[in-house]
Amino acid sequence: MNDPIPVVRDVDGGTARLMPDVDRPHAWLLTVDGAPQSYVDLDEPTYLEFEYARRLAHVVDSAAAPGEPLDVVHLGGGGLSLPRYVAATRPGSRQHVVEADRGLLDLVTAHLPLPDGGAGITVHGADGRAWLEQAPDDSADVLIADVFGGSRVPAAFTCLGYAREAARVLGPGGTYAANLADGAPFDFLRSQLATFRAEFAELALIAEPGVLRGRRFGNAVLVASQQPLDTAALARRTAADAFPARVEHGAALVRFVRGAVAVRDADAVASPVPPDGAFSVG
Repeated sequence: MNDPIPVVRDVDGGTARLMPDVDRPHAWLLTVDGAPQSYVDLDEPTYLEFEYARRLAHVVDSAAAPGEPLDVVHLGGGGLSLPRYVAATRPGSRQHVVEADRGLLDLVTAHLPLPDGGAGITVHGADGRAWLEQAPDDSADVLIADVFGGSRVPAAFTCLGYAREAARVLGPGGTYAANLADGAPFDFLRSQLATFRAEFAELALIAEPGVLRGRRFGNAVLVASQQPLDTAALARRTAADAFPARVEHGAALVRFVRGAVAVRDADAVASPVPPDGAFSVG
């Protein structure tokens, strides 16, 4: 696994490439059809290269006292970057990772193995929506959705039925976080906020100011809970990143969502196609 030669495999979702980072001896970039999926440093699991991954990690960091074990569900596995991070920062956590692309899972587990014993991480090769619907009530502290078919969030993860299942599995004290992508006029992002507002009492949105102002297409992290969110802690953490982000909540988020309606299951569509070059590498 330490051989600095790119690994290329056909997986269920396209052509996956594991490319070594010449600056970090045991670090790899995972792409599928040219779209970045994950960055993993086997020597330093707390290192998160992608800004959106750090923002998801900030949500986990704010969900409980430092080091406190959590029950975490990850819908979408990629290179298992976030599960590795949680295992390193919160030993004793129990984590379930659900990834529909079994070919991708085989590639990752063969070339980017988890720590000995699995570090409390259980990986499931299954459809994320179907798996969630079978999960017990109130069984997760944090639910992280980073589900992309290529560069788009599948329709099954954009509707009221899905939001309702997420709320059920999290219970009253849990926190939901989803990596989404959109650009002005934000029809998709606003519809997602409206959808989760129908099932959760509290919402926040984390994104770079340039994305929120409509200057470019990019990632945004939706955060939801039935309990008040520690938006001040999230704002401090995201502001300290190399590419600072804003945390929108309260009245500002209400204004942003105004006019959008929740997405019924029958009307659900995938997230918009990113502009050429928005996420591609190499």
